[in-house]
Amino acid sequence: MTQLEMARKGIISEEMALCALKEGVSEEFIRKGIESGTIVIVRNSNHKNVEPCAIGKGLRTKVNANVGTSRDCVDYDLELAKVKIAASAGADAVMDLSTGGDVRRMRKEVIRASAVPVGTVPIYQAATFALDQRKAIVEMTADDMLEACEENGADGIDFITVHCGVTRESVKRIESEGRLLGIVSRGGSILAKWMDYNNKENPLYEYYDRLLVIANHYDLVLSLGDGLRPGCIADATDRGQIQELILLGELTKRAQEKGVQVMIEGPGHVPLKAIEANVALQKRICRSAPFYVLGPLPSDIAPGYDHITSAIGGALAGAAGADFLCYVTAAEHLKLPTLEDVKEGVIATRIAAHIADLAKEYPGAIERDEAMARFRSTFDWEGQIREAIDPEKAGALLQRSKTAADEGCTMCGEFCAIRLGKKKAKNL
Repeated sequence: MTQLEMARKGIISEEMALCALKEGVSEEFIRKGIESGTIVIVRNSNHKNVEPCAIGKGLRTKVNANVGTSRDCVDYDLELAKVKIAASAGADAVMDLSTGGDVRRMRKEVIRASAVPVGTVPIYQAATFALDQRKAIVEMTADDMLEACEENGADGIDFITVHCGVTRESVKRIESEGRLLGIVSRGGSILAKWMDYNNKENPLYEYYDRLLVIANHYDLVLSLGDGLRPGCIADATDRGQIQELILLGELTKRAQEKGVQVMIEGPGHVPLKAIEANVALQKRICRSAPFYVLGPLPSDIAPGYDHITSAIGGALAGAAGADFLCYVTAAEHLKLPTLEDVKEGVIATRIAAHIADLAKEYPGAIERDEAMARFRSTFDWEGQIREAIDPEKAGALLQRSKTAADEGCTMCGEFCAIRLGKKKAKNL
């Protein structure tokens, strides 16, 4: 049985119990959330060496990090190092988005190396295999796409992104309205080109029932992808994006009826004033399924700093109810990220997630900030470093003030406001 099927029967699974313990909530809270579809547990039944992760309403906002090769850069060891640094920096999950080299080898090695659940986008594998066989991507068959999903499940992947809402009708919505940047999702673009060339419907939509059988067998969480997400502020919340979201709402219901857990992927570039409305719309249309957002990025003009742009949007999205934040690194839109890019991307997104948890009054969130305040009040430097989201960087930056006898840092020294507040006026 899947986690959803067990939840409906009133069964508390081992995974539910473990997640309840980690989240500090009751086992029944987790079970009810899974039953209602507002919580998913990410763990393939074939993936035994990774702790399950619960994502959804009433739980800590989770963070994902993307890794993976490209056809321009195939370095398996580097990508595995990124997996490890992402987990050590606090990522709750990683996605292998490899499109270069032996993608199945990469996937299996990521599964072995990862201490957290792993996701993939199977359409990348199907497209890569087509190119390796000297075929055009549009020559893939429906079976190629579905067999890639099956293979990912068999290998132990915990969740897969499937762009089932990219249909002939939803793509027409984009074409009729017009977009400044068109389709920016790799999976969405591949499927749009495939449909146009073959004059057929998207197989992931047409044969959705076959996909549900695969997902049910492995207890794969389906991450219904935003293949028509806006790639720039000017295209946000247009007809194509909304048409896809409506379809994802219908597909969510069909999946849950078959005992398959679902989360929904959200838009990439959205102006700040529209982020809260986008989250509310997703929750309304998709039965309050967990919302997995890339960013969102509330500006297009910060290449090199998009981890900051993304964290701003992610904090607001999380506060509005988004459950799972996909990191964006400083290298976004420019190149594959380095190890340092990955670490900084995870940390920036964890900051956003914590800000969201404060807004949602998640138990334990405010306590961390209060602890930091107490440590600052007493100049307990070790406590401050220990409580920091990135203790390593905080410790490396710290410079104590010699002029203030270590009471304060070199920013203010003897003029430290906290120090002055503790001194009697005659001693100033």
